Amino acid sequence: MSVTAAQGFTAAGIAAGIKENGNPDLALVVNQGPRLAAAGVFTANRVKAAPVLWSQQVVKGGQVSAVVLNSGGANACTGPEGFADTHATAEKAAEVLGHSAGEIAIASTGLIGVRLPMDKLLPGLEKAAAGLSAHGGEKAAIAIKTTDTVHKTAVVQGEGWTVGGMAKGAGMLAPGLATMLVVLTTDADIDTPGLDTALRAATRTTFDRVDSDGCMSTNDTVLLLASGASGITPAADAFAEAVRSVCDDLARQLIGDAEGASKDIRIEVINAATEDDAVEVGRSIARNNLLKCALHGEDPNWGRVLSAIGTTSAAFDPDKLNVAINGVWVCRNGSVGDDRDLVDMRYREVRITADLAEGSETAVIWANDLTADYVHENSAYSS
Repeated sequence: MSVTAAQGFTAAGIAAGIKENGNPDLALVVNQGPRLAAAGVFTANRVKAAPVLWSQQVVKGGQVSAVVLNSGGANACTGPEGFADTHATAEKAAEVLGHSAGEIAIASTGLIGVRLPMDKLLPGLEKAAAGLSAHGGEKAAIAIKTTDTVHKTAVVQGEGWTVGGMAKGAGMLAPGLATMLVVLTTDADIDTPGLDTALRAATRTTFDRVDSDGCMSTNDTVLLLASGASGITPAADAFAEAVRSVCDDLARQLIGDAEGASKDIRIEVINAATEDDAVEVGRSIARNNLLKCALHGEDPNWGRVLSAIGTTSAAFDPDKLNVAINGVWVCRNGSVGDDRDLVDMRYREVRITADLAEGSETAVIWANDLTADYVHENSAYSS
């Protein structure tokens, strides 16, 4: 049930007419309490959409009673008018829900540089509010899709408490989160500092390590809301692991639905001197277009992995590098390893292991191959 798996939450997803094709495009998630604690993580892009700027201020207040999410338009790079539209959305939601506008977060996704059709969005909020249900999580997840082919949800059950979530995202997946909107909910009785700690720890090793195409969005938003409806305060480590597990599940679904991809690439960097080195190397490998093309063609071209490693500032000795593709160590000590013909590339998932032989730190980055379908989908996006 996604964001409504936890007690104390209702949701709705409707077609408000924002999308010209008539598909669902407006979602509403409401926290019924008794606690209204919230935390959020947003895009690191310096160009931020109006709803990101609004929601950052709302989250600073520590309480979020509802989240309005729309697909069909990013409301990014729309100037003061776009911010006014976001404010008007919060005010309208506050009116129909009987809440304060200062406790309503807004999230948008779609094409940059186009104003939202407020004559459709605002009346749509009345329809969405009327459709709120404890079983509305799936409809909400469907309503936030853009180029997604499937809606994305995840749930983890604790001992008497629950963490659930929904996400959208299929392209512009890069650090600083991804081109994604994520709402996580829990009925655990956790205060705002506890939510913030758990969320930041989770996103650091999940959403922040999805790097499909190296492009950072203007609209990334991840919100974690707590209703406290279970009356249970779990141990901090148990709660943090549940949040991480839901985020990891959703991040993996994002990669699996990346635009035009035919391969999901798991890049594990091992034996690095520092975790930062491991992440830097993993990102460099993930963004090497020559390698991504080779993997699409099922060519285990380990030379392109070494080439990507060599562009980083990480500590390593070129003559000690080792690389495995799908378990076959095709490069040993910076040179030819096992027969590359032993690498089985038939399946969707490709696993690359890069051994820096410098320490004990590790990191995993997820990426995709580069396909003609990816180019076509993104060249035709505006239409």
